[in-house]
Amino acid sequence: MTTRDTNSVCFDGQRLSIEDITALAAQTRAATLSTDANFRARISRGADFLDRLLAEDGVIYGVTTGYGDSCTVVIPPELIAELPHRLYTYHGCGAGRFLTPEETRAVLATRLCSLSQGYSGVSVGLLVQIEQLIRHDVLPLIPAEGSVGASGDLTPLSYVAAVLCGERDVWYRGERRPAAAVLAELGIQPLRLRPKEGLAIMNGTAVMTALACLAWQRADYVCRLATRLTALNVFASAGNAHHFDADLFAVKPHAGMQNIAARLRADLASDRPARNEQRLQDRYSLRCAPHVIGVLEDTLPFFRTLIENELNSANDNPIIDAEEERVLHGGHFYGGHIAFAMDSMKNVVANIADLLDRQLALLVDTRFNHGLPANLSGATGSRAAINHGLKALQISVSAWTAEALKLTMPASVFSRSTECHNQDKVSMGTISARDCLRALELVEQVVAAMLISARQAFALRLRQEPNLAVPDVLAEMHARLAEDIELVVEDRALDADLQRLIHLIQQRHWSLYEA
Repeated sequence: MTTRDTNSVCFDGQRLSIEDITALAAQTRAATLSTDANFRARISRGADFLDRLLAEDGVIYGVTTGYGDSCTVVIPPELIAELPHRLYTYHGCGAGRFLTPEETRAVLATRLCSLSQGYSGVSVGLLVQIEQLIRHDVLPLIPAEGSVGASGDLTPLSYVAAVLCGERDVWYRGERRPAAAVLAELGIQPLRLRPKEGLAIMNGTAVMTALACLAWQRADYVCRLATRLTALNVFASAGNAHHFDADLFAVKPHAGMQNIAARLRADLASDRPARNEQRLQDRYSLRCAPHVIGVLEDTLPFFRTLIENELNSANDNPIIDAEEERVLHGGHFYGGHIAFAMDSMKNVVANIADLLDRQLALLVDTRFNHGLPANLSGATGSRAAINHGLKALQISVSAWTAEALKLTMPASVFSRSTECHNQDKVSMGTISARDCLRALELVEQVVAAMLISARQAFALRLRQEPNLAVPDVLAEMHARLAEDIELVVEDRALDADLQRLIHLIQQRHWSLYEA
């Protein structure tokens, strides 16, 4: 067995995690293809078995036949070698934005993980070529739009196949360049694909699964940060921390919800006596925060299972069982599990934005914020008349929240019949994943605005009540926010602050509730 280390992700057919893919995407770990002789022999057996079948005039979908509805077309023997190059050529019809470098690295890693399972009938040389793209950060320019999620991510993955063969364009060292020139510069020989290798690269769920890995990591951090923000907001608005009582939550046994309540209870040190001015019952966006955030906390482990099972699957067609010498025709390219995970995740993360939006509406309104200034303005004296605090920020938060909520319509229910009704029921998994990432982008904008707002409200509460006892965790968090966010006293444009905070959120800048 290949020795593993914490500085690299080894592709040897063993199970990888979401964290492995996201680390490769962020370039915090390097990719290594196993040199273990048994692993490489197992990969080679699939390609060798296909060679024997071809020599014996075996009929293999996509090898001796056309693709999709053209599976009844017999390919003359002298043209079989040309067929895989035709596949990526005619699928070069993507549109929309290009995947980001982080997304593209995740795609390459996800496809390599699947092909390393040893059921795709590819050569070791193909796996080495993908490893080289990751190692040298040669990133195929992949249009984001054009996949219905079955037969997998054909069109976007055609750009990976083409680059492996020295065609189309790549992003390399900050420039868009022809793949052929970059491969030549690195001394990498373009591939000549073996008979099934075009299908093996393209006929799978690598794009949607890669995007799902990135979405999962971002959603997990949003869950943690929304919890801490809620604690700050409960304190700043003189809310009732006893809504998160352990005995109260013991009678409703959703483990994730209970976990969120426990975090809030610890943050707020809610074993302390209630303050006299506290309401008996806070409004739902504070009192029911564990019930909202807890849905995400409870579903993240389920989403992880779906995503990681897809990540570690052989998901092209046909499956090549070299040990039993069988070619198994099926539909493992279908992305239904990822589509469900992403459609569901975008729903629960959009609800987080809605929760925080409602909390901000309470904080800026003097009818509900228990004595804080209108719009959380930090201006005093005569200057207060011309300063408007976070009035516009609250409007923007409402806009971002509404857009995130609009995206929660599940993409998977819009299945289309395509390709002469061969692909007559498709997953829409890649559209679901892109929608989920867009929803997360909007939610992170809301969270960034809430960091500004919570820091502002917390400081203003302490300005009003300088002797107020502050729980240690919240005091530390506010001190860190104060380093990152200048208090808004005189009105200023907040867009630069928001962009910087969004970047910090995506870098998981604040350590929160570590196990």
